[in-house]
Amino acid sequence: MARSKPRLSIIPLGGVGEIGKNMTVYGYGTDLIVVDAGLKFPEEEMLGIDAVIPDVTYLIENRDKVRGIFVTHGHEDHIGGLPYLLKEINAPIYGTRLTLGLVENKLKEHGLLDTAKLVRIDGNSEIKAGAFKVSFFYVNHSIPDTGGFAIDTPEGLVIHTGDFKFDQTPVDGRKADYYKLASYGMRGVLALVADSTNAERPGYTPSERTVGRAISEIVMHAPGRVILATFASNIHRIQQVIHAAEHAGRKVAIVGRSMVNNVQIAMQLGYLDVRPGTLVDDSDIGKIPVEKLVILCTGSQGEPMSALTRMARAAHRKVEIIPGDTVVLASSPIPGNEKYVSRTIDQLFRVGANVIYQGVHVSGHGSQEELKLMLNLVRPRYFLPVHGEFRMQRQHADLAVATGVDPEHIFILDIGDVVEFENGNARLGAKVPSGTVMIDGLGVGDVGNIVLRDRKLLSQDGILVVVVTLSKSTGQILSGPDIISRGFVYVRESEALLDEANKLVEQTLLRMVSDNINEWSSLKTAVRDALGRFLYDQTRRRPMILPIIMEA
Repeated sequence: MARSKPRLSIIPLGGVGEIGKNMTVYGYGTDLIVVDAGLKFPEEEMLGIDAVIPDVTYLIENRDKVRGIFVTHGHEDHIGGLPYLLKEINAPIYGTRLTLGLVENKLKEHGLLDTAKLVRIDGNSEIKAGAFKVSFFYVNHSIPDTGGFAIDTPEGLVIHTGDFKFDQTPVDGRKADYYKLASYGMRGVLALVADSTNAERPGYTPSERTVGRAISEIVMHAPGRVILATFASNIHRIQQVIHAAEHAGRKVAIVGRSMVNNVQIAMQLGYLDVRPGTLVDDSDIGKIPVEKLVILCTGSQGEPMSALTRMARAAHRKVEIIPGDTVVLASSPIPGNEKYVSRTIDQLFRVGANVIYQGVHVSGHGSQEELKLMLNLVRPRYFLPVHGEFRMQRQHADLAVATGVDPEHIFILDIGDVVEFENGNARLGAKVPSGTVMIDGLGVGDVGNIVLRDRKLLSQDGILVVVVTLSKSTGQILSGPDIISRGFVYVRESEALLDEANKLVEQTLLRMVSDNINEWSSLKTAVRDALGRFLYDQTRRRPMILPIIMEA
């Protein structure tokens, strides 16, 4: 029986139907390549979770087929999952100079740098990876050295854009590779896999230089200190803050671990231009006149433990907001962070700061006209909108139809979906294992929905621990029951309630013993049920009840 011809498959394991944790797998025959391995930060209901990464079960099952991991740029939602992926699959990582600099720092923290194989690429690179030939092209974004990949496959050419915009006046002077993109379109593109983040915004995304002008005005005319919070990875914006400070005769102090790390890496690699003497140590902040200082920090999203938020609460070790400070939030809230940002802004106003939080940010993602330009340059036969929530992908699909893509040739995918290409035609294949894996401390995937449900219950109504010791021979109560309350009621003001609860537990246990029921699981269930009904009747609360029964 003749073996069937291999098919090209495109599989998103993250980054579709959501913002963050981008990961796309390309497969042909016995070869797989991975584009990006990101994480996303937890949603509000993910209590105690540090980060969320894609489920890579499919890659682990096919680890011998993975020929390389190709990274579009150095943002966390594209590189944050690399350490967890490399612990399972030690494939070479391909990225540009700054991207690999940020990856190195991340792998060093996880003790993986010595075993990782990092391969630097640029706009002239052409990588052979099994059945694939991968080339890099530059685009604009909010971090330097960003690009996408042209992936030559036996079925045809696939263009993967990564995050992009078209900035006609980029801060670093490097424009997108328009000519290269157009040449791909002239040659013929089987499929375009493209960023959808700003598909709902009409027009064009303004140039990053417009933010630089606004920052320069603020830094030049602010009467006191300027404290500016932005994303630690937005090297272009950091550069413009430093230039504005130098022009105004101010020193710059960097505050926040991720900001310090990224600035150091960018300076070492030549991506930040800083005059000697501009940067000062955060321990010298108090020695510099307020009108001669800019503090560049993390916390633009109101993160509880970030530098700016701790300054606002007077909880930072080295910096405290003082009346007359001008605080600039040079970002817009990520969806879901609005409440934290609003709370931080309110607290900054309370302590006397002048807060500027509008008009000092532009997106790093292209708006509708730029998305249409990409489609017109590349002219794909098939289109897969990714990197965004479903509504963004749907809007992007409509833009593709407007530029001439056949509606039957557009696939809006969910994670784990498989699009298969054979002889120039595409169809949906069988899904592969997919989902999300939650990171909590050193634990990877050991916290699931059941644990989160318990945490939610604990946060809502607290916990009651019931401790009782029974005789091993007779089953009679030897000590207790003792009830310990945490987060349910204030014990000193609820003694009568807890006394009643104690008596109920004792009666329940005695009844079970008299009925010759002595299995621990049955005793615990009876205590939990009786106590749960009683407490709900008395308080309309449902604390977690944890019976602990010992024998002596």
